[in-house]
Amino acid sequence: MEQFAGEDPVGFDGLDERWLDQLVGQAKERGVKLAGEGGLLQALTKRLLESALEGEITDPRLRQARRLR
Repeated sequence: MEQFAGEDPVGFDGLDERWLDQLVGQAKERGVKLAGEGGLLQALTKRLLESALEGEITDPRLRQARRLR
């Protein structure tokens, strides 16, 4: 993923919008709701949170910071 000057590295500017379009298109084709219970947004949020928490658990810098509290 290429980053350009002035872009937010953690913002949506760096995401590949084609990937997002493909994901939404596949969800629609399969009859998956985009929002609400059991929808794409709920599934993506769950995966994102799980990934972030796993990163906190496995990142030695964060483990050390927790011990220092």
